[in-house]
Amino acid sequence: MKLIVGLGNPGREYEKTRHNVGFMVMDRISDVMNVSIDMKKFNGEYVKFKYQGEDVILLKPMTYMNNSGESVIQMMNYFKINVSDLLVIYDDMDMPVGKLRLRESGSAGGHNGVKSIIAHVGTQSFKRIRVGIDKHPRIKVIDYVLGRFHKDEQPLIDEGIENAVKAVEVFLEKDFVTAMNRFN
Repeated sequence: MKLIVGLGNPGREYEKTRHNVGFMVMDRISDVMNVSIDMKKFNGEYVKFKYQGEDVILLKPMTYMNNSGESVIQMMNYFKINVSDLLVIYDDMDMPVGKLRLRESGSAGGHNGVKSIIAHVGTQSFKRIRVGIDKHPRIKVIDYVLGRFHKDEQPLIDEGIENAVKAVEVFLEKDFVTAMNRFN
């Protein structure tokens, strides 16, 4: 069983903000897979379905970013999911808008949602897809990540989201190393 988690913040005021790229990717995956992320439990919204014979769960933690690990560990414990089957998708300010970086482990890199997952899961050895959102030298970090993409950035983030979805498909159909080789 694979657990794919997209990080973001719940609520209409956070929709389409830079910090919610993980949620945007999850919504796009659900469209492509023709499923609805509409079950509410484990401090999150999720859907469980079969993909090429394997159980897959898409999870959007509803704990707010800084507590994402609470939802992730509840889901992992309930469904007995091994950390090797966890994939987390989230935004990264240190990369250009829409660029992807896939890794099998690593530090939180200052991302509070990932810090929370590492604290709750007890390891930083889990798969991740980081989607670039860039940064602005004159805008405070919190204001920037909670802001929306500019018109000229929209095609770049749309492409990044589509590529993240394709990377997830490669992960499910083949393996994560193949996805890393193709999308890094």
